[in-house]
Amino acid sequence: MLNLALDIGGTKIAVGLVDPAGELVHTVVAATPKGHDAERVWDVLDRMIADAAEAAKGAIRAVGIGCAGPVDAVAGTVTPINIPSWQGFPLRDRVAAVMPGVPVQLAGDGVCMALGEHWRGAGGGARFMLGMVVSTGVGGGLVLDGKPYHGRTGNAGHVGHVVVEPGGQRCACGGHGCVETVAAGPWMTRWALANGWDGPPDADAVALAAAAGAGQPVALKAFDRGATALAAMIASVGAVCDLDLVVIGGGVARAGPLLFDPLRVALADYAGLSFIRGMRVVPAVLGGDAGLIGAAALVS
Repeated sequence: MLNLALDIGGTKIAVGLVDPAGELVHTVVAATPKGHDAERVWDVLDRMIADAAEAAKGAIRAVGIGCAGPVDAVAGTVTPINIPSWQGFPLRDRVAAVMPGVPVQLAGDGVCMALGEHWRGAGGGARFMLGMVVSTGVGGGLVLDGKPYHGRTGNAGHVGHVVVEPGGQRCACGGHGCVETVAAGPWMTRWALANGWDGPPDADAVALAAAAGAGQPVALKAFDRGATALAAMIASVGAVCDLDLVVIGGGVARAGPLLFDPLRVALADYAGLSFIRGMRVVPAVLGGDAGLIGAAALVS
């Protein structure tokens, strides 16, 4: 029997079938429709679910859903910041309606990423772990004492909105000074362009990383600034949750040493308490599959 796994974000939607060993045996990915038509997004997901169910030939035992947040795991609804058409969208019930008789569980995509890396990736063996994605936004999820920690509403681990710059930039969440406004790819790129980097106006984090790799000073400063903000957040969350491991994935993390080297230097300065000085920060290894494998782990 297989678990059907859904991973829904502002950039892409992924649907997969995962076997009991945590191996993906079927995967399909589509771009998340833009705009304000909630049913347009659902229609894409609905077709992908149907295709996966056909590929499974009736062997689906449960459905795990990881979705960008905020989520309401109690009500089964989602209001993703980067999918503006889904405001209180009844995702769990809509999925259950097209998969009758099959258990369905919903969690935030950060929790699923952390679960995936904990089960099959870089987090194996860690008891107290933060899994993070640094990409278009900054997301996260917690595995505490070896188990996913969802919190009261399902939004625990929303670390992208830890404030690191009081009085800083206004964030899409409605607050300001969130780590996302400093370390997420689009924010880093905008900062670099505004501070003298001569990249094209439509440049993205990939172009910024290439410029930083070539030694361009402003691009390097953008990565250093983002890494320092991440280190401040990680030290804070590490102290609150008594973490032993942080696993970071996502597009910005693929820059490798450009991000991880200054992050580790800054973390050594911020993590002053004795019980978090040994906290390790490592790259994720599952790439884009972590969310799907973690969504399957929700119902395994």
